Amino acid sequence: MTVVNHSEDAPEESRTAADGDGRAGPGGGWQPAEIAALAVVALAGLLASLTQSLLIPVLPKITTDLGSSTGDVQWLLTSTLLVASVAVPVAGRLGDLYGKKAALIGSAAALCVGSLVSALSDSLVPMIVGRAIVGVSMAVIPLGISLLSTMLPRARASAGIALVSAMLGIGGALGVPLAAWIGEHTDYHLLFWICAAGGALSVAGTWLLLTEPAGRSVGRLDVPGTVVLAGALVCLLLPLSQAAGWGWSSPTTIGLLVAAVVLLVAFVLWERRASSPLVDVVVNSAPSLLLTNIASTCVGFALFATLIGTASYVEAPRATGYGFGSSVVVGGLCLLPSGLAMLVLSPASAAITNRVGPKITLAIGATIVAAGFVVRIVLTGHLWEVILGTSIAGAGTGIAYAAMPALVNLAAPRSSLAAANGLNTLFRSVGSSLASAVGGTLFASQVVVLAGQAMPSLHAYRVLFGICAGAALLGALIALTVPAAQEREEAPRAEPALA
Repeated sequence: MTVVNHSEDAPEESRTAADGDGRAGPGGGWQPAEIAALAVVALAGLLASLTQSLLIPVLPKITTDLGSSTGDVQWLLTSTLLVASVAVPVAGRLGDLYGKKAALIGSAAALCVGSLVSALSDSLVPMIVGRAIVGVSMAVIPLGISLLSTMLPRARASAGIALVSAMLGIGGALGVPLAAWIGEHTDYHLLFWICAAGGALSVAGTWLLLTEPAGRSVGRLDVPGTVVLAGALVCLLLPLSQAAGWGWSSPTTIGLLVAAVVLLVAFVLWERRASSPLVDVVVNSAPSLLLTNIASTCVGFALFATLIGTASYVEAPRATGYGFGSSVVVGGLCLLPSGLAMLVLSPASAAITNRVGPKITLAIGATIVAAGFVVRIVLTGHLWEVILGTSIAGAGTGIAYAAMPALVNLAAPRSSLAAANGLNTLFRSVGSSLASAVGGTLFASQVVVLAGQAMPSLHAYRVLFGICAGAALLGALIALTVPAAQEREEAPRAEPALA
């Protein structure tokens, strides 16, 4: 049984077809080969997402163990962020040009190699190098989404894609409690070994269990555009990650942000003239994709604020007026229900999308996120109230994140699915980076002093949660403005023809 070859501009139903390896057609249930393929991609996505938050609880322990300063150790997070921001769109384009499976294997291999370098390191510099290599692995999520959209029948692709997309939030929420427990009970190097082993398993699983239908984009990698985009993203994200320490008015911060604007303008002008652009500016500036990406930025902002506003909140002393004096492990465990809610509700997001369309689903998820932050603002007296608000926000994030690729896959041409999903992932990450900068600034400027130590005040947290609620609601409103034509494409359609 072989899949009918569809042209690049074929309707959306042609983008999700069985790959012709003998599996049952769309009318049946999940086949073992499909379950195995989804498990491989989901595992790779979970591990890549884990790397974004995995070290947060153990940074103080690493600082002490390596005898380094807090600022230097922060580069373990910053290096991953900067490399990921460049790798995601580049790997997406490489996937469209040379094969999504090959690009996925390369990204998963970076997770394995980078984690192995960090696991074997007993000094800061090689550990940072390893973490930088790990940043390449963030591309596995958009690559996996794009690959599944071409491999699975329509009836099952939406649920699989929703799960993988939600992994970007699930991993972030689960990484903190896992790292907190390991950091308290054993050597933090075990975290790197877990990621290395998972990366190796992902490479083997991708190689053996995933297949890719024929058909790739024609062109070559736009090297000049890649260099300009890399410079723009570094100039944008570096000051955002360091804003709390450098200050928003410092010449370095202002200079880098101005340089980012200049380079982004230059990038757009170059891409519009390039014969084989890294990012198709015309396609991605269409309202259907542009509005989806802006809404994704808003939800990404809210998600990261959940991470920075939960564990540290409950670990703060009771004398702050809001904290519970909890251990690092308890602080991490407060995020566990949020991660589980994302995991459980990602299939529900696919079902809602099939019924009312992806833009309504995204708006519903973002509205639930806002409701969770309202709970965090109002209810502060008990630990279960913090967990409740965080879990509600997590549930909304799971629904919203799972709906985003459905909008992207409807709007993007088949020849640039991986690049379009990569750009959407990048927009989510930019939102998270902005949340980190805003949160760090608030926490540094509105403090209470206990025993000579400055700690964020309750008002600072409430302001951050209020901003997050507003950002989520803005994302919901923007999602509703995505052109209605997208919903017409979501109507039930015939399954791909098989010969």
